[in-house]
Amino acid sequence: MSAAQSIDKLLLASSVHEQWRDILTRALQAVDANYLENLLDDPDWLPGRDHLLRAFQRDRKHCRFILFGESPYPRAQSANGIAFYDGAVDELWSDQGLSKAVNRATSLRNIIKTCLLAEGLIEPNDEGKITQPMIAALDKTGLIDSIHEFFTALQSQGFLLFNATPVLHPDRNPRAEAKYWHGFIERLLNEIAAAGEPLPTLVLWGKIAQTIEAIEAAQAFPKTICEHPYNISFITQPSMQQLFGALKLLQSGTSTTSH
Repeated sequence: MSAAQSIDKLLLASSVHEQWRDILTRALQAVDANYLENLLDDPDWLPGRDHLLRAFQRDRKHCRFILFGESPYPRAQSANGIAFYDGAVDELWSDQGLSKAVNRATSLRNIIKTCLLAEGLIEPNDEGKITQPMIAALDKTGLIDSIHEFFTALQSQGFLLFNATPVLHPDRNPRAEAKYWHGFIERLLNEIAAAGEPLPTLVLWGKIAQTIEAIEAAQAFPKTICEHPYNISFITQPSMQQLFGALKLLQSGTSTTSH
């Protein structure tokens, strides 16, 4: 199979948006051809060929942020090609506060708590914590209630959510896997910059994503850099409070931009 055929198959499998197709075709040319062919033939990696580039199903025209996470969730039911979107989670809330699924997903739990604080919906207690009983007592009238609505709001506010290491392979650790994608990300950013449109802000969460900051092509982009949301300090990080406070992602009706 030729490199061009492998690229076409991956783009088709993920149903990427037409506005991204040419850019992704050129960016994928920077990835080792044998590696791409092996991904097509190997079923034992996440999120799988049908979801690898799913983040690019949204349009490019309204893309205001490219949020880079680290690597896919290590569970097939959770990994879906969109960074931090846990496909095994449905409802956000329960009578106890956050739903059991959200409360067990550490990064997602901290992201939701960041939004609650940033939107002025809740204040930390005397120990600086946001507890389940506090969230349970919150009046959720007018708030979204599902993970699908939350990520729809993110995308509608202009986010493209992609992992810096988009493949989780059982035979390689994420840092080793990331090396296969370094050239892709570099060329992707070059292609976006060459389009001559307002550049999206790069939102870099975690150590692997933060390596993108050193890529020459990334220098032209505005950037927001933070620790991985797995860390509890993420919740009160000033730049994240500013970002999420402006977006109002938990408010029902936030999803207004078509894509």
